[in-house]
Amino acid sequence: MSNEQRVAVVTGAGSGIGEAAAKQLATRGFAVVVADIDETGGVRVVEEITNAGGTAAFFAADASDPDANEALVAFAVETYGGLDAAVNNAGIGGDMLPTGDYTPEAWRKVMAVNLDGVFYGVRAQLPRLLARGGGTIVNIASILGQVSFAGAPAYVAAKHGVVGLTKQVANEYSAQGIRVNAVGPGFIRTPLLDRPEMTDEVIDMLVGLHPIGRLGEPDEVGALIAWLVADAPDFLTGAYVPIDGGYLTR
Repeated sequence: MSNEQRVAVVTGAGSGIGEAAAKQLATRGFAVVVADIDETGGVRVVEEITNAGGTAAFFAADASDPDANEALVAFAVETYGGLDAAVNNAGIGGDMLPTGDYTPEAWRKVMAVNLDGVFYGVRAQLPRLLARGGGTIVNIASILGQVSFAGAPAYVAAKHGVVGLTKQVANEYSAQGIRVNAVGPGFIRTPLLDRPEMTDEVIDMLVGLHPIGRLGEPDEVGALIAWLVADAPDFLTGAYVPIDGGYLTR
């Protein structure tokens, strides 16, 4: 990475895992572009980073829009002089229905954000990282990028796709100094769980799927992301790294 101030963009950084990642990267000295469609949340995160002595700016971006991803990266370069790292985190849960009942519209909505958005992000980020002499990309997948989950066909397919895309980009760009890895969180206490169908009974069921006996916290995932970006060895690339309280051991 550059000896100048390192610069990172984090999508979906107005809350949850993205917020945690942005804050932890800021504590490691990164200038962070906080990107989200939620301006209120994004501005709040920037204010909290800067109040803590970090460097951050907000950029309103819809991850499912390829032009918005290009504009986001251009903003980072114009504001801070380059790009060293990217965290493609923006995602949505989507409808909970069996595959045969899933509508094309619902499928397309999930794919547009959770898979297309990662591709658009990576595509925009790669030239700027190469111009910097290398860098890191962390794509946020899920435990459901490895296993299935009843009622979530689009989410499962999209997250499997994120893992595959991560491996593909690592294959193509690792020799040019770009490390690309995917993180697979278990069920984490984020706004994605703030849905009417997530009753106390459902949450208890989800807790029971994690041998550790609880759901994860955003800061735990943020710590892993920041380590992958800032501290992981160069030889770690193309990996899927779960952080799931033992979910995948079952």
